Amino acid sequence: MNRKVSAGGGAELEWRKSSYSSNGSEADCVEVAHTPGAIYVRDSKNTQGPRFAVGGTAWTDFVAYASGN
Repeated sequence: MNRKVSAGGGAELEWRKSSYSSNGSEADCVEVAHTPGAIYVRDSKNTQGPRFAVGGTAWTDFVAYASGN
């Protein structure tokens, strides 16, 4: 599922939810949005709540760690 929202300053983020994130339950999902300079992460249940951003290298390292590779 994709959702587009403004990131401020005219930039628009396209949020994506992983099909693996919830294991069939909407209770445990995160969404990510990619931009040229950062990857944003937020709680899919609280889309107006806090979010954080990391650089591409940090995101790649995190995904490799989380997937066990």
